[in-house]
Amino acid sequence: MVRRVAVIGAGPGGLASVKCCLDEGLEPTCFESSEDIGGVWHYTDSTDEKRVSVYRSVITNTSKEMSCFSDFPFPEDFPSYLPHSLVLEYFRMYAQRFDLLRHVRFQTTVLSVRRCPDFTTSGRWEVVTETDGVRESHIFDAVMACTGHYQEPYLPLASFPGIESRFKGQLLHSREYRDVQAFRGKRVLVVGIGNTGGDLSVELSRVAAKVFLSTRSNTWVISRVSDHGFPLDMVGTTRFNYLLEWLLPSALTRRIRFRKFNSWFNHTNYGLASSKSSKFKLIINEELPFCLLSGTVVLKPSVKEFTESSAVFEDGTTEENIDVVLFATGYNFAFPFLEESVRSAIDDNRSLYNCIFPPQLEKPTLAIIGLIQLTGSVVVGSEMQARWVTGVFAGWNKLPPLSRMMAEVLKRKPPVKRNPFERENLKMSFISYVDKIAACAGVKPSVLRLLLTDPQLALAIFFGPCSPYQYRLVGRGRWSGARAAILTQWQRTLKPLRTRVVGDNSSSSSGWCWMCLLALPAALTAGFLFSKYPQPGWSPWAGPRL
Repeated sequence: MVRRVAVIGAGPGGLASVKCCLDEGLEPTCFESSEDIGGVWHYTDSTDEKRVSVYRSVITNTSKEMSCFSDFPFPEDFPSYLPHSLVLEYFRMYAQRFDLLRHVRFQTTVLSVRRCPDFTTSGRWEVVTETDGVRESHIFDAVMACTGHYQEPYLPLASFPGIESRFKGQLLHSREYRDVQAFRGKRVLVVGIGNTGGDLSVELSRVAAKVFLSTRSNTWVISRVSDHGFPLDMVGTTRFNYLLEWLLPSALTRRIRFRKFNSWFNHTNYGLASSKSSKFKLIINEELPFCLLSGTVVLKPSVKEFTESSAVFEDGTTEENIDVVLFATGYNFAFPFLEESVRSAIDDNRSLYNCIFPPQLEKPTLAIIGLIQLTGSVVVGSEMQARWVTGVFAGWNKLPPLSRMMAEVLKRKPPVKRNPFERENLKMSFISYVDKIAACAGVKPSVLRLLLTDPQLALAIFFGPCSPYQYRLVGRGRWSGARAAILTQWQRTLKPLRTRVVGDNSSSSSGWCWMCLLALPAALTAGFLFSKYPQPGWSPWAGPRL
């Protein structure tokens, strides 16, 4: 029976894991290598190779109502999109509220996690740690690795001839970037157009002599601010939209999606994306289109090669006098503390049952938390993983037989290992994945049942944001404040904006009532479909994660 649990890492996934262990009556010990909680959200000016931190100006891509722990909303006066300082403050509030810090051992590095000799019967692990040069060995009944996937910078230098042998300028990875000061007056080439590449290009354009942004991907740029000024993910990440995407033909949903993206600006004119391409990525950036329009950022294709001071691109053009090449090419995940036989079997999250459990182990006492990229908040996904995992450890939730888990893993895993730069292996629909884990944990809400018992709440759940409070309405860990949190989430969103109130003659409340009445038949039908059929898929309206 599992009692003592080692939690590795005190980021959001680690904090949620400690709390979930306590909720299930387990005894967690969290090992954190740094001096504070927060993981990558603990900003530091240091570029220590052992730590990954957000850059100074970062703002969350998911809104506070869609990114919080499911039983602990952000303060109502916090803005919808948050700087790293407020995210870290929220994590501190969470840790204080649930008395988590007494279970965390700071400045303690986990050196190794190995199966005990009697693992096949006990499922226990030997964990070796180091604090201030002193090594210590511990025995735990289970281990939750909460180190996420922002661990080792991915630098595909072999794909860029001349970058190491000829180029004389400065070469950096975005992990080393903190602010713009070192780039003032320089000509900078940013390689990679993910969220980080877009953010850094915009920020650098304010002080650099010139910024070039090189990409090989079709990229659609969207804004955090959606229709009528509401947060994008609150408007887009709904069960109603998710059902539509499931019901409609994929060609039609793709056409609707591209038309929506192009309603802001024509991406083909900007060289970003073509509606004829089936492969593309989404990034959040309100300022990049204007920077391209004003010429402060120049979009370029893939780099063919580097000379001593210039970059030659695939279209034959050359940009001279490049001072800095900044790679925004993402990260590889790594678990150096795991024994080789376990570590080598984890190619990516598809090697894990439900992206959590290594299925080849005789006992399911090792869980990988947060090795996911969702179209919504990873904080919410990691917390749901932790709730299910601790339920398994405590004996409330059961896993299927080993043969079934292995079969599902093999079905998801491709025959060829993908390039980490592509990262498709980690991306999943927020609603699809969190609903799946919630169903395993017995905490997924039933829209159909709520329609019969609480129609107001059912309509808010189906047509409104799929916020994390929905997963605290039923089952173990049910929170008495979940219903009120759902019905007041729009008020908390608007509260920080009420610093200057103006008159409004619109009768939005009556319009909402009429919409609810008209939508009731559709919601009943949808509730039936949701309860009867499984739902796959990636929500085209959902935004990137926190």
